[in-house]
Amino acid sequence: MGIEKIKSRKELKETVETLKSQGKRIVFTNGCFDILHIGHTRYLQKAKELGDILIVAINTDASVRNIKGKDRPITPQEERAEVLASLECVDFITFFDEPDPLNIITELQPDILVKGGDWGIDQIVGREIVEAKGGKVISIPLIEGVSTSRIIEKILNPVRKSP
Repeated sequence: MGIEKIKSRKELKETVETLKSQGKRIVFTNGCFDILHIGHTRYLQKAKELGDILIVAINTDASVRNIKGKDRPITPQEERAEVLASLECVDFITFFDEPDPLNIITELQPDILVKGGDWGIDQIVGREIVEAKGGKVISIPLIEGVSTSRIIEKILNPVRKSP
């Protein structure tokens, strides 16, 4: 269930064109989404509230390795996509292999571009493309102390309580 939300870029572009012709506002975000946590789910729910359709582009495994290092991702791209597809707030998922999402943003031309608060508005890749068409670029605040890297660190180096 939900796997039908996972689309190739070509399929997604056609779907977006149809949805836009129906007056739907398209929200786009991207990321690795390696180990899904509460920061991700709250972020995605807030992103969905900004429009009608939420598209999540996830980095391929090769792209994650280039960004995060040889030990990542923890979860393969197909599984990351399926987990995201199970979320009600996510309408479509696709993959990108490039270092950043500029090409896919250019292809899809979303109405609203969203990133986490660790990105300043001026740093958000694709901002110029979205704003040039009259769209909005929004940075959603992160939940302090919640990240995939922290989860991995806690697993690798658990705090041991003395007896």
